[in-house]
Amino acid sequence: MKQRTLYPTLPALKWLLLSLVLVTLPHIAHLAWWIAPVFIALITWRYYLTKNKQALPPPILRFAIALLTFIGVYLSYQTLFGRDAGVSLLIVLIGLKMLEMHNLRDALLVCFLSYFLIITNFLYSQSIPTALYMAMVMVVITATLISLNDQNQVIKVKQKLKLASTILIQAIPIMLVLFILFPRIAGPFWSLPKDAHSSRTGFSDSMTMGNISELSQSDEIAFRVKFDDEMPSKSQLYWRGPVLWWTDGRKWTALYRHAQISNKQQAPFEREGLPYHYTVTLEPHNKQWLFALDIPEQAPASISNMTKDYQILAKFPVQQLIRYKATSYLDYKATSINSKQYQIALRLPTGKHEQARALAQTWRQQFRDEEEIIKQALNYFNQQPFYYTLNPPLLIDDTVDEFLFQTQQGFCEHYAAAFVVLMRAAGIPARVVTGYQGGEMNPLGDYLIVRQRDAHAWAEVWLKDQGWVRIDPTAAVAPERVELGIDTALPQEYSPLLGIEFGANSGLVQAWQQMQQVWDAMNNGWNQWVLGYGPERQQQLLKMLGFGSMHWKQMVVALVSSVATILLMIALWMYFSPKHKYDEVQKWYLKFCRKVAARYGVKRLPYEGAQDFANRIEHIELKNQKKIRKITCLYLEIRYNAQPSQLIQFKQAVRQF
Repeated sequence: MKQRTLYPTLPALKWLLLSLVLVTLPHIAHLAWWIAPVFIALITWRYYLTKNKQALPPPILRFAIALLTFIGVYLSYQTLFGRDAGVSLLIVLIGLKMLEMHNLRDALLVCFLSYFLIITNFLYSQSIPTALYMAMVMVVITATLISLNDQNQVIKVKQKLKLASTILIQAIPIMLVLFILFPRIAGPFWSLPKDAHSSRTGFSDSMTMGNISELSQSDEIAFRVKFDDEMPSKSQLYWRGPVLWWTDGRKWTALYRHAQISNKQQAPFEREGLPYHYTVTLEPHNKQWLFALDIPEQAPASISNMTKDYQILAKFPVQQLIRYKATSYLDYKATSINSKQYQIALRLPTGKHEQARALAQTWRQQFRDEEEIIKQALNYFNQQPFYYTLNPPLLIDDTVDEFLFQTQQGFCEHYAAAFVVLMRAAGIPARVVTGYQGGEMNPLGDYLIVRQRDAHAWAEVWLKDQGWVRIDPTAAVAPERVELGIDTALPQEYSPLLGIEFGANSGLVQAWQQMQQVWDAMNNGWNQWVLGYGPERQQQLLKMLGFGSMHWKQMVVALVSSVATILLMIALWMYFSPKHKYDEVQKWYLKFCRKVAARYGVKRLPYEGAQDFANRIEHIELKNQKKIRKITCLYLEIRYNAQPSQLIQFKQAVRQF
């Protein structure tokens, strides 16, 4: 049985392998440990077979490998569907496809699957570096397509990359038109697999002593805020998140599922002072809560509802970057409470916090005024040797009593939880509020950056004549945390510059901060105009471009017209551009033809082939027959028999003629 010739040739195969390696490289950190070794083994096997001109493995062996792959993926992910399992299957099966590739159709299919793999990388990251890297990979894959069609491998590597870049650059105008004018709809155009956001970090709807301090060690961005007018002082920047009511002595949980109201309604509170208007660009965190300055007037329309404890909940988990406008009042009287909530805000677990209860009862006997009891609790935190730290001692039994009377070292959740327990024990309704406090201003974009390290917890107490009043017990221990931010409150435990402590005014620190601000300003622009390019942003851009407000039907007409115009301009440019753009071999052969015409007066006819022209010249000039034959043979060898090594000899022969 005659053995099939392996396709493609080794040079083209190298291009194909390079494309596959580059496009799968970012996936290595995300997938099961065995995916990358299996993939590398498969493509290395194919390279070995092509280099040594050996036959492809039999179908039964390929089927067995594919079956083992499906089993391995299922055992690793307990499913064959979803983001991680799907990408794993795709990568390994592409590697397996290399072991049956034997014609141009198979090679092109692998290239097209490589383009698809580019898209899968954006399931993990939509950052600027990812986009730039994938653009580079797209150039390499396009150069691979060129290499597959360059059967004799005459085109050099630089020329292939240049041609691939030119092709992709020519597509940019149409890409921009499609991006700008394609009608946007509210909400996601398509949804990601359920496991696409499983690793997102952020707040939970529960709190134990220690989980917020762990979150505060992360430098990831939670959201960015652009104020329409003046921004409040940093000490007023309390970004309201989950409100926690229930406690079992260790864990605090929310009550929001039983207290939602329509987004057309407003949670009752009396507005005092001026409102603050701002726009929040929230990073995906795979939970439902949105963050707003304490206290929001109402939930953003169409995307969220507000609970009776003034928390904003999105209608769906936040699985992609979203932007919403909000209005908040910093001076208010929040009066929303019912009898059930009142009872819950006084409830403590049976048999827990005995020492805290006794201390609170002592205050209750000493002071009749509830505000005096609150003041006494804050004085207790301020005058006792409490210490604000990210690394408090482990609390084993009764977390509140151990913290208040033994360790006295804790982070904001320790102080908030202990304060609420003391208030409830003294007969004052109280609850824990979690969210973020403060933020860092980026002067380049004039917006506020709130990071995970700004995570915070505080308390709210119910006072008969005032409603819910915010009390931050952390401020009694470490006021600089609220006034200046966490970096100032924990100078010895947190350093934003690679763990190295420098003076805040040192040139190196300032240069590093400026670099961070520039990079974040770029990321913010990317988020606002690319990732967050929705219906509102589209209409805003169209108005900036002078089109005004456009209905989706008008945008479709404009889209089709613009693409048609661009294609027509390209066609006209190609039609009127110079028709003859010769490569180097053709250029030197035409130089030879001009020499013949100048010396002998014989011109090559437009339809005349190189051999026919040589035969006609030989009848006129017998003296140079050998030179004419040599030049013609060299030209035909290089041009039609893929012998680029003879180009230098061909040039010398034309020069000497």
